[in-house]
Amino acid sequence: MGTISKLFGKNASNSDKDVSSEVSNEVVQIEVDKISPNQYQPRSIFDEEKINELAQTIHTHGMIQPIVIRKIEEEERYELIAGERRWRAVQSLEWETIPAIVKNMTDTETASVALIENLQREELTVIEEAIAYEQLLSQHGLTQEALAQRLGKSQSTIANKLRLLKLPSVVQQAILNKEITERHARALISLKDESLQEEVLGLVIENHLNVKQTEEQIDALLHPEDPSEEKPKQKPKMKGVSRDLRIALNTIRQSLSMVSDSGLNVESEESEEEDHYKITIKIPKNK
Repeated sequence: MGTISKLFGKNASNSDKDVSSEVSNEVVQIEVDKISPNQYQPRSIFDEEKINELAQTIHTHGMIQPIVIRKIEEEERYELIAGERRWRAVQSLEWETIPAIVKNMTDTETASVALIENLQREELTVIEEAIAYEQLLSQHGLTQEALAQRLGKSQSTIANKLRLLKLPSVVQQAILNKEITERHARALISLKDESLQEEVLGLVIENHLNVKQTEEQIDALLHPEDPSEEKPKQKPKMKGVSRDLRIALNTIRQSLSMVSDSGLNVESEESEEEDHYKITIKIPKNK
């Protein structure tokens, strides 16, 4: 586990003055039910299908790489440092023991190893990655630039990921659930109002908007009336129209604009009736 000392130097934390030492590199058998998950695990979602696939591999070929654990002080228990997927797979196989290497690590080192291991495997969602960066910055008192140098990434990459943590929890959860991409989320940042961010998020998910369509929708909300843009026909004034209807109308207009940009001559007329809003679209037949 020399990763932390290489990345962050001998003194991994100001709060942990004693440098940890390894207990042994010897592989020992530890009872599975005496091991607790890593409290600093950055991964919040585990793919059960992949866990089952790993369990099948372990069942067939055995445990090739032992997990890494540390002793919990004053308890006859251990805490995972690395290898939670293997530990979960072995649990599903109902093994009584699991091969492990016991290390003597501080809380900060344990947290850092868990974060670095997942970052190097590039299996985290962008939100989990952002949380990992935030924790590393806090634990080691680093600047974004210093962390970027140690991880071999650009400072802008670190900064862009951290900005995602300013989004509402419902947007962050949509990223975790892979309902939207990082680029969708970054587009939403330009909307400072959380309620608007959540409304546009709903439109993106419901209508399966791509990133460009999302950006156009956001631009229409930020600049509802652009005097520099020539409009073929005067749009009727919408008095007392709800925000949801305005967003829906802007989405339709953006879609028509995209069709027109493709070379198809589309004509549209809008009118506001007593109890509804009417849009008439004329698309010429191909000759």
